[in-house]
Amino acid sequence: MAIAGRPAEAADSVDVLIASPLDAELVDQIAAVDQRLRVHCAPELLPEPRWRSDHVGVPRQLTPDQHDRWTALLADAEVMFDFDWRTPAQTLAQSPRLRWIQATSAGVGTRMEALGLRHSPLVVTTASGVHAGPLAEFALAGILYFARDVPRLIDDRIGRVWRTGPASELAGRHAVIVGAGQIGTRIAELLRALGVSSTGVVRTPRPVTPPYDDVVTGQALSDHLPRADILVVAAPITGQTRAMIGAREIAALPPGALVVNVGRGTTIDEDAMIEALRARRLGGAVLDVTATEPLPAESPLWTLDNVILSPHGAANVQSENAKIVEIFTDNLRRYLGGRPLRNVYDHDAGY
Repeated sequence: MAIAGRPAEAADSVDVLIASPLDAELVDQIAAVDQRLRVHCAPELLPEPRWRSDHVGVPRQLTPDQHDRWTALLADAEVMFDFDWRTPAQTLAQSPRLRWIQATSAGVGTRMEALGLRHSPLVVTTASGVHAGPLAEFALAGILYFARDVPRLIDDRIGRVWRTGPASELAGRHAVIVGAGQIGTRIAELLRALGVSSTGVVRTPRPVTPPYDDVVTGQALSDHLPRADILVVAAPITGQTRAMIGAREIAALPPGALVVNVGRGTTIDEDAMIEALRARRLGGAVLDVTATEPLPAESPLWTLDNVILSPHGAANVQSENAKIVEIFTDNLRRYLGGRPLRNVYDHDAGY
């Protein structure tokens, strides 16, 4: 669903509500876009951030007066930076003037479904592209950890064993990257610089361009898994991607293959992956996401020594909000000028 800016009959002023914590200088950047913007930012009514660029935070206990203030701000908002933190499931009812939300994550499909906002008249723009660099760094760190056999080096150091022998290398391996969007492409770029070729897996056909050596659709994925020394999943959750990497796909990977998931945990059959990790058919897993989050204490992923586990936080870098605000301010100019917005969530596709 696209939006070409405000209706011609709209009032001159635009009420913009900041719904998750932002540094004051970033709020000032938003307000400086255009004098028609009325930017409302009340940090004392928002969750208390645990770190810079924290979009969840610790919910505050608001007084009745503070609740009334936040309710009034929601009622007036035409544009919001992030979803309401207090009662997001009531977004349409409590914000009748709302036309557009700038999300702070790239993948918003699951949240739109959970809040009942999919196929609503609301336009949502995502933070697509913001997290590509940090997630690619995380993926590369994990791949190198296993490809260069760092676990053995650590064990030898702890055991004071001076053991020589052949070393493994990353160059010359092949990666299959499911989800060749901005995150997957940045991973492919870093891998290409280290001598790793890659196949990008996409939803609809497109020409082969660097950094990919080949681009295929999901229907051809099974044909390419037997040569996937590294399987990277960077896809959003849709009807087509849920559990798309099952026991059969994992079994098709070559012995010692690495699995990297920086998309969504439910794209992979977690039980099948754990079984392959336990049996050492997989060389390792590098995970920023899991099927259930937070990860239950009884999950074997906590104790498997061939797993690197991040609590869905590999993209939580301090510069995150500044990058999102760059997208938001550009989109505000487009909105006020009646031009199409960037990064618009597709209600039909689910991402």
